[in-house]
Amino acid sequence: MEYIQNPSIVLAVVKVFGFAILAFILGIILTPFLTDFLFRTKLGKNIREETWDGKETPIFNQFHKQKQGTPTMAGILFWIITVILTLAFNLTREETFLPLTFLITAGLLGAVDDIANIRGIGKIKGLGVKLKLGLQLLIAGFGAYWFTFKLNWTSFHIPGGALWGLPTDIELGYWYIPIFIVLVVFIMNAVDITDGLDGLLAGSIIPPLAVLSVLAGVQGNISLAIFMGTLIGSLMAFLWFNIHPARFFMGGTGAFSLGAVLAVGAMLTNSLVILPIIGFLFFVEGFSSLIQVFSKKVLKKKIFLAAPIHHHFQALGWPETKIVMRFWIISLFMSVVGLTIGLLGL
Repeated sequence: MEYIQNPSIVLAVVKVFGFAILAFILGIILTPFLTDFLFRTKLGKNIREETWDGKETPIFNQFHKQKQGTPTMAGILFWIITVILTLAFNLTREETFLPLTFLITAGLLGAVDDIANIRGIGKIKGLGVKLKLGLQLLIAGFGAYWFTFKLNWTSFHIPGGALWGLPTDIELGYWYIPIFIVLVVFIMNAVDITDGLDGLLAGSIIPPLAVLSVLAGVQGNISLAIFMGTLIGSLMAFLWFNIHPARFFMGGTGAFSLGAVLAVGAMLTNSLVILPIIGFLFFVEGFSSLIQVFSKKVLKKKIFLAAPIHHHFQALGWPETKIVMRFWIISLFMSVVGLTIGLLGL
């Protein structure tokens, strides 16, 4: 039997898995304290009764009214663990500064939105759409600036392009900036609306994050691979308590930060082309909501019984656990497809 002889590769793999294991253990240890804090401070979820445009949500309320008051903002569990371990052992300007910044800023925005929800502020029980979008644009704009003027990245890679007679890299110039901003904002919101069923988001985002960790490692960006491994480990600890019936929800505190990290991680690994593949589920969720809004506004009718699409399947009578586990399978399968394509183009 032959073994890998390159000690640097072995050490890198051990570091990634080691940080993931450490993050998981810390998450399991800290969860009882977090749960006690969330219950004592009564940081319970307020189920929305109206959409962003003031329409009632009878189907949504039918399936989610029993979740009223469940502790939210628990995304702070994997948020804080990843931040602490990265700042202490894995902070680098080139690889982890930007994803860490996105994790923190997007997480803080989500926390403010969660607090507004808990206090019942506004018709939609949360930050207004325009204010939230404006703050997301600021976060994405900073990332676009950093990539363009600090890292000098203005192109994207086409995996296996040479095999099909295509260029391997396409130069975008300053068009990279608006593309970056639109992508980050879309992914942040798509990931956020996916967080609608117990365990759905946490279980669905682990496979694409794992793909980014593998690609980062293969590219030699070990610190980025470790960062993703740390986040995955802490997410697994969160998921242990978030599966149905969920002990708590991650809230925007976790969802916004996860979406931001997924987007910027794809950029840092030059995986923009495969992002719609590994993040297939989130693109479907996001576009299902956009299509529903467009259809209601323009065609005056609904395409789906409820949006995003996981609520459509609920309205069809699918049990919550069946939807979640099948979505996990979809995410895992598409992530394997995306990883295969990504490795093909290295």
